[in-house]
Parts: sequence; structure tokens; C-alpha cells
Amino acid sequence: MGARVRVLIVEDSPVVRELLEHVLETDPEIRVIGAARDGEEAVEAARRLKPDIITMDFHMPRMNGLDATRRIMETHPAPIVIVSGSSARHEVAQSFRLLEAGALAVVAKPPGPGHPEHAAAARELVQTVRLMAEVRVVRRWPRREATLRAAPLRRPVEAALDRPEIRLVAIGASTGGPVALNTILSALPGDFSVPILIVQHIAAGFTEGFVDWLARSSGLPVHVATGGARPLPGHVYVAPDGRHMRLERDGSLALGGEAPENGHRPSVAHLFRSVAAAMGPHAVGVLLTGMGTDGAAELGRMKEQGAITIAQDEGTSVVHGMPGEAISLDAATHVLSPGEIATALAGLVNDGGKQERRG
Repeated sequence: MGARVRVLIVEDSPVVRELLEHVLETDPEIRVIGAARDGEEAVEAARRLKPDIITMDFHMPRMNGLDATRRIMETHPAPIVIVSGSSARHEVAQSFRLLEAGALAVVAKPPGPGHPEHAAAARELVQTVRLMAEVRVVRRWPRREATLRAAPLRRPVEAALDRPEIRLVAIGASTGGPVALNTILSALPGDFSVPILIVQHIAAGFTEGFVDWLARSSGLPVHVATGGARPLPGHVYVAPDGRHMRLERDGSLALGGEAPENGHRPSVAHLFRSVAAAMGPHAVGVLLTGMGTDGAAELGRMKEQGAITIAQDEGTSVVHGMPGEAISLDAATHVLSPGEIATALAGLVNDGGKQERRG
């Protein structure tokens, strides 16, 4: 057996600390090496213990989770997973600010043993901690934050005069996706003229807070998608918890409870497949950072139907699994950073549309 994952728990409640330690150490490959009761203790423990990964609470005395995350990432970087005890929209939206500071993921605190959702939430926490402990790109976060802003394209994505008008953008993301999505949406112009559909793999109960967080920095309206809605130009629609989202041929959104695909519901594959069928060459598909392969083959299907397809580059991806698989399948027509993706989308949609209308 390889080296065990060494975890530092940051949590002000003794009861919750004990619960988290119990849950994590049910996995024989995880060892809790310490606990901190507030942000100041967390910064010192990160320096002293050098953990493989840190679980971080948000609300704590003396120094909260946001300030602690910033300090740790500036001084002794380590993978950080936010363990949130609230599903209230404003509380969840606050938790996502820690991702901007360098944390990798947000998961729910498991309820106590005996609760009907304990086992599933415990599995989610253990799996996330194990996976995030393998991410070794954390030291690049300060540089990544600088490069994620809208930037000139290294290789322009031309809006050719003779190509079909873009009518919709579909985006899929997983681990690291929230920050990349925030970067893209905040850099798009307020007159962006087509709908954007998003599938982001995220813990149940967090979607509404995630949408609120995105909406605060974007000039575009951001919504949790509803079945039967017709996506409006310049609006952003995020798939809801536990429901696949697809685009129907009549242009409306449908939500379904079909079996998970690639282990996910909603899945990127489900969305991309429907967009390929409904929009053909009139769409742009974007696959962002994330573990696994969800959406990679279906990005290729969009490309086969004439869509422009983009994969996030390795240098700015927290995990290059999904976009890397798309690149290996030759499913991406372009490989770009999030800042470059924003620049490309603005050019393809707004400038491209203007060119076609002038033509």
C-alpha cells in the first residue's frame, strides 16, 4: 500500500471535528494528522504539519476560512477542500469565494450516523479528499489567477465570413470549473447575444448558491435551468441538482432523471449530445477542467456536426482529465485558457454575427 493521505481538519466545532475524523479514517489510506479550531491555528498547522490536504470550514472565530485559505496559499500551499455545513444560498455563495482564493472543491458536511444521507455524504467527502490530495498544481494558483483573466489569443479563433451563425454556447466543467467559469462569464461583454448552457459537476444542494456567486461577477443574467424554458439571448443557464439538462430540437430546455452518465447527473455528455443534434454547426462547445472523461467524446460529436469546439489548456486546468481526453480524441478545434476562451466567444458570437449580418 502506498503512502497514506495526511489530512489537517480545520473546524471550530469539536463535535464536527470528531465526525469528520471518524468519516475520513474509515478509509485505510487516509490519516488525520491534526486539527485546528480557527483560521490562525490552521495557518500555523499548515506550516508545521505540511499536510497533503486540508479540509476547511468557513465560519470560525479569530480568522475565517476565506482569510485562512488566502494565507495558506500565499505561505504554505496545500490542496484545500471546503467542507460547508449550510445549503442556504447566501452561505454557499460565500463558500465559493474560497475557490477564488485557491481552494479546489466544495463539499457538504456529512450529517451524523443514522441520518439517511450520512453514508452518501461520507462517501462524497472521502472520495473528494482522496482525489484532491492527488492534485499537485496548487503552487501555481497565484500565477493562474493572473492568467485566467481575458487575454489576447495566442492563436486567433476566426469568425469566418462563410461559417454558420453561432446561436448557442454549451460548457461542461468539473473540478476547478467554478473559477474557470467565473473567469469566462465575468469577461464576456454585456451585449453577448446568445444563450449559454452549463453543466458543472457540484455537490447536491450547492447549485443555487453557485449560480448566485457567478451572477455577482458576471454582466449576464445567470439562472438555474427549468424544464420547458426557451433560453434567452445573453442569459446563462446552469443544470440543476440531480437532473440531466438537454436542448430539444425546438430550442427548449428539458430536464430528466435518466441514469447517470460517466457517474454524473447532470452530465456534460448528455448536454453536448443534445446540442450536437439540435444545433449542429450553429453551436460552440467548451470543455473545462475536471477529473474523468465526461463530455470528451460528445465534444467530438459536436465537432463532427460542424460546431466550434474548445478544450481548456493544461497549464490553467486544476485537473486536465476531461479537456485532456477531448484533446487526445481530437475533439477540440482549439485549446485555450479561460481568459482566451472568453475572448474567443465574444469574437465568434458578437463579431461573427455582425459579419454575417453585414454579409
